[in-house]
Amino acid sequence: MRYFEDYEEGRVERFGAYEVKRDEVIDFASKYDPQRFHLDDAAAAANPIFGRLAASGWHTCGMVMRMLTDHWTEDGHFSEGGTGVDELRWTRPVYPGDVLSVEAEVLSKSTPKSKPAIGFVNFRLAVLNQDDEVVLTMKVTNIQRRRPS
Repeated sequence: MRYFEDYEEGRVERFGAYEVKRDEVIDFASKYDPQRFHLDDAAAAANPIFGRLAASGWHTCGMVMRMLTDHWTEDGHFSEGGTGVDELRWTRPVYPGDVLSVEAEVLSKSTPKSKPAIGFVNFRLAVLNQDDEVVLTMKVTNIQRRRPS
């Protein structure tokens, strides 16, 4: 199991291989982000930014969460939650057929005096497509268990 103390500032990990599926893009958009360029090929083709059907940025965040959970669970990392997301940016469209991966860099760590059993790990996340183009960036703070004494 990986504890708070095992995270080193500056460490970078790359993981994940999530293939974006057309039916998932449309299903997510239908439920949560029903903008035409996420739902309709003709509308997406006419959009000057996308040019074709594109995933919702919120759907991309969900795919990232899946890759984080899968990787860190396999790696023995059991998050106790998070405190939020900062500086979320969707830098390129995500299209059906793209294969996404995550690069996670440990930026800093801190321990709250009021809760000595946990620590906060701050990460910079970059999500890349199969061409190593960054499609999303954000900073997150994860709550980790401290190593038992």
